[in-house]
Amino acid sequence: MKKEISISVAAVSLLATSIAAFGFTGDQYAREARISIAQARAAALKAHPGKIADEELEKEPGGSGLRYSFGIASSGGLQEVGVDAQSGAILENKAEGHNPD
Repeated sequence: MKKEISISVAAVSLLATSIAAFGFTGDQYAREARISIAQARAAALKAHPGKIADEELEKEPGGSGLRYSFGIASSGGLQEVGVDAQSGAILENKAEGHNPD
């Protein structure tokens, strides 16, 4: 029984630290967003499958003015996908240039 409890505590600790490590920049705007970071990730990965390399919530012109921006790595390189934080609409889906923001 003690071994099962120890394993459970270790698993919860690992989960808690991995969630904190996958934080995004711009979380000060999170209260203004209608969709969550998880919903935005799902929309971005649907628009361009791959692995999320970076993410942020930022104020930027276009759409509602608040967007989640994702850098998604795939076999074709790095893709920038922007998701409107109010509507969930894809605002941008383009190859990342030589000078990423």
